[in-house]
Amino acid sequence: MQQGNLYLIPTTIGDNLPLEVLPISVKLIVEKIKIYIVENEKNARRSIKLLCPNKSQKDLIFYTINKYTDSNELPGYLNDCAKGEDIGIMSDAGCPAIADPGSEIVKIAHQKNIRIIPLVGPSSILMAMMSSGLNGQNFAFNGYLPIDKTEKKKRIKLLERTSFEKKQAQIFIETPYRNEKMLADLCQILHPETQLCVASNISTSQEYIKSQIVALWKKSKIELHKKPTIFIIQKD
Repeated sequence: MQQGNLYLIPTTIGDNLPLEVLPISVKLIVEKIKIYIVENEKNARRSIKLLCPNKSQKDLIFYTINKYTDSNELPGYLNDCAKGEDIGIMSDAGCPAIADPGSEIVKIAHQKNIRIIPLVGPSSILMAMMSSGLNGQNFAFNGYLPIDKTEKKKRIKLLERTSFEKKQAQIFIETPYRNEKMLADLCQILHPETQLCVASNISTSQEYIKSQIVALWKKSKIELHKKPTIFIIQKD
């Protein structure tokens, strides 16, 4: 029996209609898959319904992966591939396995020699980098910065120094309700001539993307509270 594949299925980032940002190939794959590994079953069902409104959901199988999932359970999520069944990983927003727990499943799939097929879709990290005007030849994604005030300041200074020494743009994210505090901290900690890109609500009707030096950000007023946002710094 031929082993099933593991599909990495992107979803919309905002409230767009799926086919406004996803290719038809994603819809065709979702139409045929009945087993999914997801962050949140309710959100996944909604994404599937929007993309494939005529697809019956009563026989769908969902495995959940999030910070509460026992890692010992994860290998079993892929058992159906050995039976010839295709499985899909879906993130709550954007591309799975990037700043997303699905990467653990992908790692296990490699160990099991399961074929992994990534599908084209929106990634807020790459879209922010594309539109920042900063160094797209050399950049690093750093995930979330520390919450502790002292540790966060140290990390921001380290990222700025690393950017200068390696000529490398540094990308990071924050919990949406702390975005405005993050921007204020960046304005206080970074050198006035350091470049800072703020990219918020990417691919939605409320999209905001702006790159300028920190000295100008100190004079700017923007609303970022609870808006998914990417931050990029670069010190030349």
